[in-house]
Amino acid sequence: MSATIRKHFATPVFGGSIFRGIVRVCFVMATACFLLSQRMPAVPAEEATAIGSPMRIEDNPTLGRAVLRIGDRIAWEYRYGYEVDLPHYILYSPSGQALTVERTEPYPHHRSFWFADAVQLAGHRPANFYNAWYTRVEKSDFGPPFRDRIRHLELTAEPAGPGAMIFRKRLVWEMDQRRPVLTETRIMKVLTLGGGEYFLDLTFRLTAEYGHVDFLSDATHYAWPFLRMVPAFSVQQGGVITNSEGKINEEGTNMQVAKWVDYSNTVDGCTEGVAVFSHAENEHPHRWLTRNYGTFGPRRVDEKSGKRFALPQGQSIATRVGVLVHRGDVREGRVGERYEKYLSGTLVPLEE
Repeated sequence: MSATIRKHFATPVFGGSIFRGIVRVCFVMATACFLLSQRMPAVPAEEATAIGSPMRIEDNPTLGRAVLRIGDRIAWEYRYGYEVDLPHYILYSPSGQALTVERTEPYPHHRSFWFADAVQLAGHRPANFYNAWYTRVEKSDFGPPFRDRIRHLELTAEPAGPGAMIFRKRLVWEMDQRRPVLTETRIMKVLTLGGGEYFLDLTFRLTAEYGHVDFLSDATHYAWPFLRMVPAFSVQQGGVITNSEGKINEEGTNMQVAKWVDYSNTVDGCTEGVAVFSHAENEHPHRWLTRNYGTFGPRRVDEKSGKRFALPQGQSIATRVGVLVHRGDVREGRVGERYEKYLSGTLVPLEE
């Protein structure tokens, strides 16, 4: 039976700097309490736990953060509060190191592990949600409110057998602070693979509920979804990008057709990485964006990459990806083998 974590609605946006100041003070105080409690709320929000598994979700709407733990390790944090322009995940490695970075220079609009695009609702201006960070109402400020943002609405979780859980999220893409453009659902199935490894099976679905929508993605700056590795895992610091065709790093993998891409490195003596799989139900063949500084992700087929295309009102577009967080490099992590198991439905959870 589904265990509803909670419905979350972002803080209403009222005019005036006083309200924004109060919101920011409250957020700083809440964050301090969060850190003092070792990233755990003093009184946990509603929890859901996978049957026969040490996997559990702890959600704190006040902070706008949900944490998935597998045993004593954090697998991911989901951040969705009022101060967030794009709800996103921070992924952690089997040894507990952060794999993805929430914000970094020189591209502060990157959000760890996120999903966004540039679109235009019929009768309205274009809205580039990929660059939502730059739509801050107060340009001199570091945070909200944002003119354009993706707003989290609801998170639910339910057990899916031993060592597995399913998470469902509802979101709305909004422009001009209030006008809805698209509705989004995200379905994530999490499998524990033993030894701190885990797998995410994710479907992102966008629906043109509010009118005809055109997609305006440029030919360079988008992936569905995007990941931004922490600098320590980048190729610039000794990491390696490998794709399903055996090509290496940005020079061999960027804008190339592949079925999966892996990013691995040895940090503090531990070799670990993350691979993204494009499911067979997606349109193929398609290319990938990769960067030696740490960004990568799958793109759509060429007919829908860097070219305007339409999503009529009432219709949906979706993409499905697998995310494997593994020990070792691409070979030791058995990335190719696990991709085939993902497609065949034989990738199963293992006890921690």
